[in-house]
Amino acid sequence: MSTASDFPEILQQFQFEGNFSDIAPYGTGHIHETYAARFRQRDSGIHRYILQKINRFVFKEPEKVMQNIERVTVHMRKWIMAEGGDLLRNTINLIPTVDGKSFYCTENGEYWRAFVFIEGAQTYQIAKSLDHHYHAARAFGKFQKYMSDLPVEHLHVTIPDFHHTGKRFEAFIRAVEEDQSNRASSVKSEIDFAYQRADETTKLVDLSRVNQIPERVTHNDTKLDNVMVDDVTGEGICVIDLDTVMPGLVPFDFGDSVRSGANPALEDEPDLSKVCFALPIFDRLARGFLEVTKDCLTPVELDHLAFGAKLITYEQGLRFLTDHLNGDVYYKTHRDNHNLDRCRTQFKLVSDMEASFEEMIKIVDKYK
Repeated sequence: MSTASDFPEILQQFQFEGNFSDIAPYGTGHIHETYAARFRQRDSGIHRYILQKINRFVFKEPEKVMQNIERVTVHMRKWIMAEGGDLLRNTINLIPTVDGKSFYCTENGEYWRAFVFIEGAQTYQIAKSLDHHYHAARAFGKFQKYMSDLPVEHLHVTIPDFHHTGKRFEAFIRAVEEDQSNRASSVKSEIDFAYQRADETTKLVDLSRVNQIPERVTHNDTKLDNVMVDDVTGEGICVIDLDTVMPGLVPFDFGDSVRSGANPALEDEPDLSKVCFALPIFDRLARGFLEVTKDCLTPVELDHLAFGAKLITYEQGLRFLTDHLNGDVYYKTHRDNHNLDRCRTQFKLVSDMEASFEEMIKIVDKYK
């Protein structure tokens, strides 16, 4: 973590308004170092800004990440202005450095960035109601609508093959064959579950390769807690955490919001009786997303939204199982068989989605 002595140099590199008051750690994120800095302005009181040190271990090329964020937010501002939105609340606003850049790099290679603090709104780890799911999905849908006319070639691919389920499956096969931690014999049912669905792993990328599903600018981390929700109206006003924005497929983006949102249990819940795929939540997610995207998505994209939810849930379970077989080298674990519990949760959701798949398709058809 950074120390108090680091901040005077960092803070003076950005074009903050007002006189510095104080700074303190902020939020519950596990990737970057995040701080809230307060500045006093003569006529308008205290203003807050977010200051972050980018995690270089996770993001190897932070300059490309920041270029993507710049291009996306500039593009979004055109849509927001055209729709009469609030430029300070409907998108993140980068604070430029004194030399006009979107980030500051220290002499020892640490990358810092700053944003306007969005007041009167907050993020949630757990949805408060079905309407909360609806408004979050609508916010992600609006983000996708805003990205619909931004050419994908304008953005960098910062994480190659991020959602290439076929390559995730190949990594899983290697993990089974190598069995580095001698765990394969104890997870035979999970391995069989994964193999039984092998034929579906490349379906979306195959459709993209033959131009049936277009590659678009996508968010790639569409969890509930990446939407700022207005304290008064309860509406999703701003999608945040744009670090993974890059070319991708819409069914994966919609699907990840379902994977993470339509299960009322924890992602690592060891008691699978508590894990279920909730169709009422899926209904609200589909309604919110499609209300603002149905006119800018292709028929093939719309027809594969339900499948995207099932496939990305399978993919995430596959990744957890692969890491368990490899000895828990990628995801942080806090107990024995932690990744296995995570895998089983995802695979239980896949089974539930398979049982409800016709209903999922009917719900999408209702709103598209």
